[in-house]
Amino acid sequence: MTNLIEVQTEALGNSPEEEEEESNLDYFYDEPGTLPGTLDLDPDAPPPEMILIDYTESKATRLKIQTPEECIPHLESDSVSWLNINGLGNLDTWQRMAKVFQLHPIALEDLVNMPQRPKVVQYEDLLVIVSWMVSLKPDSEELGREQVSIVMGKHYLISVQEDPREDCLKPVRDRIRHNQGIIRKQQVDYLAYCLLDTIIDGFFPVLEEYGERIETLEDEVVFNPSPHTLKKIYKIRRELLTLRRAVWSQRDAINVLIKTAADFVSPEVRVYLQDCYDHTIQVRDIVETYRELSSGLMDIYLSSMSNKMNEVMKLLTIISTIFIPLTFIVGVYGMNFNPDSSPLNMPELNWYYGYPAFWGITVAIAAWLVYFFWKRGWFENFAKTIDKNELP
Repeated sequence: MTNLIEVQTEALGNSPEEEEEESNLDYFYDEPGTLPGTLDLDPDAPPPEMILIDYTESKATRLKIQTPEECIPHLESDSVSWLNINGLGNLDTWQRMAKVFQLHPIALEDLVNMPQRPKVVQYEDLLVIVSWMVSLKPDSEELGREQVSIVMGKHYLISVQEDPREDCLKPVRDRIRHNQGIIRKQQVDYLAYCLLDTIIDGFFPVLEEYGERIETLEDEVVFNPSPHTLKKIYKIRRELLTLRRAVWSQRDAINVLIKTAADFVSPEVRVYLQDCYDHTIQVRDIVETYRELSSGLMDIYLSSMSNKMNEVMKLLTIISTIFIPLTFIVGVYGMNFNPDSSPLNMPELNWYYGYPAFWGITVAIAAWLVYFFWKRGWFENFAKTIDKNELP
């Protein structure tokens, strides 16, 4: 009877915050009433690219195969056979794959219907590991997420890559080809560890790039905030959320792999998986730090825009204050009173030097107000340019 063990969120004690953020990502789901094991594939699609790497301690061979049946002779030997599948292909190929490798229909559904949540599912004769590989797209520098599924048998391993253009597993192939380290001395469980470790290590270059982006955004938010800056902050927060969900689920999956997959993972390899688990903890800590920084950027942006608005209002207030007494003088002497007919006339209206005196008084008042505001330090924020080196 098939023994099915899945990573459950409730059993692992994920926080309610994580459950709320779950809806922010796109996971595959079946339509209501769909039969279990239904594959969402195009029957007219071309077959996927399949590369078989068969190795022992003394030799390693690499074959490009066309059909799953070509793997049967290698499955009966004591060598380690690694079948790497690039792309999803068509329905017929996967139905034949299920017959050759005796794949459970639910396992086949996890391999094909993407994206799935990172998890570990243990069956009677095989182990299915769903993982995520992240990278930055070279054309748009956006976060790319690809599902990498692993099927572990007694002497074989199947890896399924969603997008053949994105590949971080090349270092593992090179280690097998050049017989580096102990990979060719170990069994399938060590190969699975190498793949998982390479996938987890692929998070670090992505996080380094995000660290540089956050530093650039910090300068932009402080010195030159704009509505476009707000879009950048929102985008980086969403992408960091995706990274957070990926690494949290991946950490839980590796933890289950260490604790419950004793039939497939030797005690020696569990030590290596523990190191891989530590790497996921490190990635998680970095992601959490960056998320806090990005949230702080939003607060800094709002404060910067508020300060900018305050400076504008301050400038307008100063200008208005300077013109208030001038407006009063103009309003008083702009009244249409006839000085000859009024008993209380305005003698300045008939004064020969009245007009120059008016300008002299208004300029003097304006100059005195400007000097007064300058002495109070109200013009410092307008005349002084902020130096980045002065910031802590």
